Amino acid sequence: MVKNNIIHWGIIGCGDVTEIKSGPAFNLVEGSTLAAVMRRDAEKAKDYARRHNVQKWYSDADQLLNDPEINAVYIATPPVSHKEYAIKALAKGLHVYVEKPVAMNARETEEIAEAANHSPAKLSVAHYRRALPMFRFVKEMLDKNGVGDVRFVNMNLWQPQKPSSEKNWRINPKISGGGLFHDLSPHLLDLMLYYFGNPVRYQGYSVNQSRASSADDMVSGQIIFQNDLIFNGMWNFCAVESEARDECAIIGSKGSISFALFGKDVAVKTEKLEQHRTFDHPKHIQQPMIESVVKFFRGRGTNPSSIDNALTVMKIIDAFTSH
Repeated sequence: MVKNNIIHWGIIGCGDVTEIKSGPAFNLVEGSTLAAVMRRDAEKAKDYARRHNVQKWYSDADQLLNDPEINAVYIATPPVSHKEYAIKALAKGLHVYVEKPVAMNARETEEIAEAANHSPAKLSVAHYRRALPMFRFVKEMLDKNGVGDVRFVNMNLWQPQKPSSEKNWRINPKISGGGLFHDLSPHLLDLMLYYFGNPVRYQGYSVNQSRASSADDMVSGQIIFQNDLIFNGMWNFCAVESEARDECAIIGSKGSISFALFGKDVAVKTEKLEQHRTFDHPKHIQQPMIESVVKFFRGRGTNPSSIDNALTVMKIIDAFTSH
């Protein structure tokens, strides 16, 4: 399946997210090469291939999936087509690396998981923040009990309302599964699973306060983890500029760890220590995760982000937004 133990990638959906965040990394990781790209707009697919020195391009996903050189695909389309392409690829024995959110909802995610369980190929999900040094540092601090027993996590992500546009698929529930919450919350929710394991129970509520689009723009949710650890989160996408926030505080019996999900700084405070660390994210921010995924696909490592974890994330999202 893996010719010369090299992963020959095909990208399905070579849009903006692949320009810097992910696409170039496939040629920078050992044992990996980007062999083909696909986009429904043929001219844009051809242009992407030219600019990124990719030999082959397609405007039809099935043509890429049938390319005999390809043994793995990166699915970077909007969520509405993740399930279709993932299941087709797995049925052909192709490894799959799929963007978050992994699907439109938990039900679709279960279908992908079922296909993965019946395929000889492997599947990983692009919850790439768990591979970044900044968030791994937080994990290390928690694992060595740096702030004692964790009691509470409080998270606020408040962003100013963005202009509504028919071209912004992220706020079209028929394409994205929801709104900006569906686009951004998988990052944070997956980190909570990475840090604290599977939840015991969860509940939440969402509303559309601004009516700027058909997507809910305010989401509140609570999660109970083992040892009665409580997570409380508020996502607000209709905040005024002066009230914008990006903060996550992990409160333990001996101190706290604070960071911004889309920032670079981590603060650790205890009675005996106050530590501030600044991290520089890699230019291609998914590169550390892609490196781990390639190792997993080549049989040289474990799965860095499984479909089972992604299913739990989607179940939480569904619970928070199912009115």
